[in-house]
Amino acid sequence: MGRSGSLISEGFPVVAVCLAALLLSNAMIYLYLDSLYQTDERLVSSHVGHVPQHFKITNMKNITPWLQCSQIDAEVRKLKLIGQGTVKKVYLAEWRGQKVALSKLSSLDYLEDFLHGLSMLQLLQGPRVVQLVGFCLEDHTQVTEHHPHGPLLNLEGILEQRQHQQHNTWQARLRLAIDYVLILHYLHNSPAGRRVMCDSNSLEKTLSQFLLTSDFHLVVNDLDALPEVDTPKGLGVKCGHRELTGDFVAPEQLWPFRNAGTPFSDDLMPEYDERTDIWKIPDVTWFLMGRVPGGDVVHFHLFQIHQECKREDPRLRPSALDVSKVYQSVYSSMVQDSAGFRDML
Repeated sequence: MGRSGSLISEGFPVVAVCLAALLLSNAMIYLYLDSLYQTDERLVSSHVGHVPQHFKITNMKNITPWLQCSQIDAEVRKLKLIGQGTVKKVYLAEWRGQKVALSKLSSLDYLEDFLHGLSMLQLLQGPRVVQLVGFCLEDHTQVTEHHPHGPLLNLEGILEQRQHQQHNTWQARLRLAIDYVLILHYLHNSPAGRRVMCDSNSLEKTLSQFLLTSDFHLVVNDLDALPEVDTPKGLGVKCGHRELTGDFVAPEQLWPFRNAGTPFSDDLMPEYDERTDIWKIPDVTWFLMGRVPGGDVVHFHLFQIHQECKREDPRLRPSALDVSKVYQSVYSSMVQDSAGFRDML
C-alpha cells in the first residue's frame, strides 16, 4: 500500500505537468492565430497608412506626406518597365533609396479609368490595399509601394524558389485565401461604399489584381474598375459594356437571352451586385491551395461553404464575411489538430 501510494504521489506531478504543457500549447496557438487574424478595426488602426494622405514603406522611420508633382519629377527615378495593362504602364522606380512602383497612363482613351483607380486608392487606403506614395494629375502618374514578388499570378513560381519553399504549405496558402476573402469583405463594406471587383472576368485577370507581399500576405493593387452598388437606391453594376462568357463569371453576369437567339444588348442587360465576387471565391481558393500535403483536407472542410458560394441565386450566397469566418475556423481547427498530433508523438 505504501509503495502504491508512493507511485501515485510521484505520478501525479508528472500528469499535472503534462496537462499544464498541453494547456499552455493550446493557449499559445490561440494567441498566434489571434495575432495573425485580428478584426478589421484593429488592423486599420495599426496600419501605417492610417494617417490621411501620408505613407510609410519598408524601413522608413517616419510617416511622410504623399509625394506631389514636383517631388515625383525631381526625386523619383524610373528604372525599368515591370508591367503593362490596358490602362497603365508600371515601372520599377527609386525614391530616396526606396524601391517604388511608378504607374503612368497608357493612353488618354483610358483617362477616366485611371482617375477612378487613383480616387479609389486615395479613399481606400488601409492594410488590405497597396500603399499610395504619391500622384501627379498633370502627368497622369501615381507612385505606390513596390512588392518584389509581384502579382498573385506569380505565386507558384515564387514558391518554387528555394528561399521561399518554407511557405509552400497548406497553412501559408490558406492564409492567402483568408487574406483574399477579407479583401473582398473590405471592398464590399468600404469607406467608399459597396464596391465590386469588375476586373475579374477570368482567373488570371482576378489574380493580377492582387500583390504578394514579402511576408506572404495579399494587398489589392488594381482598383481601376470598382463600381459601386447602392442597394437602397436600387442601383446595381455592370462590368463593362460587352457580353461576358465562360464559367468563371457568375451566372447573373451572362446574357440571359442567349439561348433565345437574342443578340446581346447592353441596354437590356440586367444589373447585378457584389455577390458576383462571392461566386468566384472557390476558383481563386482552389488556385491558391495548389497541391500541397494537407490541401485535400482543407478542400474537404471548405466543401460546404464553397457549394453555397456557387448557388445560382445570388441572394442565397454567403457574404465575404461569412466565408472568412469559415476559412478562419478551418485554419484554427487544423492548426490545433496538427499540434495535438505532434503532442501525441
